[in-house]
Amino acid sequence: MPDPWLKRWENRYADEAYAFGILPNEYLKEQLRKFEPGDILFPAEGEGRNAVFAALEGWNVSAFDISAEGRKKALKLAGANDVSIDYKVGELPDLGYREEQFDTIALIYAHFPAAIKSEYHRLLDRYVRRGGIVIFEGFGKEHLEYRMKNPKVGGPVDMESLFSEEELKSDFKDYDVIELCTREVTLHEGLYHNGKGSVIRFVGRKR
Repeated sequence: MPDPWLKRWENRYADEAYAFGILPNEYLKEQLRKFEPGDILFPAEGEGRNAVFAALEGWNVSAFDISAEGRKKALKLAGANDVSIDYKVGELPDLGYREEQFDTIALIYAHFPAAIKSEYHRLLDRYVRRGGIVIFEGFGKEHLEYRMKNPKVGGPVDMESLFSEEELKSDFKDYDVIELCTREVTLHEGLYHNGKGSVIRFVGRKR
């Protein structure tokens, strides 16, 4: 992972305030409650708000991020909620997850660098059991216009790091689509997701 990328997230998560708040993403919350708790992985989980929510809902939670500062705050949040999460720091190929280890993978604003994002999606797919679920929400290609009008909504500033429905269908091609859509949403998530934006939402079941 490029050093400036790592430095950006270490600096952001080093602040005392939780960058995206401590409450779970609303789409994740809505979707997760549709499925029986099992083993779940949260890639690029940052400060742990979604992982902690899943643990409170009875899931066996694993998470990872490149930021050690994010891990510290995630474990602090988990402790405050009296739950445990298995949180690793590093780059995905080096973390030792096993094929078909997880019932669910939740990609919530997991905007990896453009050069590796599809590679990471395909690697994550290998960790999902047959019949397992991917839950995804991330900023779509149309979001750039929203960000230009209101930088406080957050998200990448380059088109290549944003998602399209076609890209997700390609990256997760062995899935039956439960939902795939582009939506305008209004976000109120901590300091860095505030205002209207355009997101891609995807829920798929692995065949």
